[in-house]
Amino acid sequence: MAQAMPLARITPLRSEAGMAATAFAAAPTLSAREKAAVVVRWLLSQGAELPIAQLPDHMQSSLAEQMGQMRLVDRETLEQVVGEFSAALEAVGLAFPGGLEGALSVMDGHISPAAASRLRRKVGVGQRGDPWERLAGLAPERLLPVLESEAVEVAAVILSKLPVSRAADYLARLAGERARRIAWAVSLTGNTDPETVRRIGIAVLGQIDAQPARAFERGPVERMGAMLNLSPAVTRDAILRGLEDEDALFAGEVRRTIFTYAHFPARVSGRDVPKVVRLVDQATLTDAISWSRGRPAEEAASEFILACISQRMAQMIRDEVEARPATREREGEAAAGRITSAARSLEDQGELVMILPDEAD
Repeated sequence: MAQAMPLARITPLRSEAGMAATAFAAAPTLSAREKAAVVVRWLLSQGAELPIAQLPDHMQSSLAEQMGQMRLVDRETLEQVVGEFSAALEAVGLAFPGGLEGALSVMDGHISPAAASRLRRKVGVGQRGDPWERLAGLAPERLLPVLESEAVEVAAVILSKLPVSRAADYLARLAGERARRIAWAVSLTGNTDPETVRRIGIAVLGQIDAQPARAFERGPVERMGAMLNLSPAVTRDAILRGLEDEDALFAGEVRRTIFTYAHFPARVSGRDVPKVVRLVDQATLTDAISWSRGRPAEEAASEFILACISQRMAQMIRDEVEARPATREREGEAAAGRITSAARSLEDQGELVMILPDEAD
């Protein structure tokens, strides 16, 4: 930093009558710790929100001790220190987070999960900062297994530190008895000290970081369902029959994720059908409806779609289907697939909510 500034300190003097007075004594130099204390005190007096809690504990203690040793600073010294501090800030072009842990926080989401997992194991669980910031941002599928396996007291602390909306979502995902036990354990967390809460956060974060990186972003049920969604009906039915022989539970979960043209009446709300139709051209819709004739499930889906769009457009499509030869199998399945893909894309964008089979029942 620039040349050190003189610091005006107060030396208490006591009169014979016990009345306190003060006299200024100029110090020859101002140390870096004293400058830091002056800047922090000034910023706090201006109402600034400083992330002091993110500093290591020993630095927070040193800062507090230094501020406790100081008394008064004259206006000229204050202006010089603040000016020096401002000039130093203006000279900074780019700031790095410092340390591998900070770099990982900045690059989170920009590097592969495998590289991030390997680097976290290398750096270990961070002792700096607040582990709950990362835990609050984790995907539910990463934190939910911890809530299911840890002691209910630990799970209660985890939920208490999460945003209320996220905690409510996790409670809804947990089994009823487990959720009730964790809810009761929340009543035991009233006297938990901050250091214990922080250590729990560090331990949970270390447990999650120690898990091997997953090669696939989606689970096996979702991946298999996506494959079968785009497979011909003959292939899909044959594979599902084989899965039921091998693993009936897995086959049942896969069936729930499958969405085909025939599922439109049961899985898509009538008010959402026009959104889907707008994403495909009329020729595709005509091909799919023509292909569906003579197939009871698919024909019911076509009637459902036609009933949900404008009747003028529906009649035009009916007339065209009547006037032309039936669509060939491959072309019809491809057209139906494009319509179901349009519905899936709307679901991914949050514009459409699929009705689950259990909900439809």
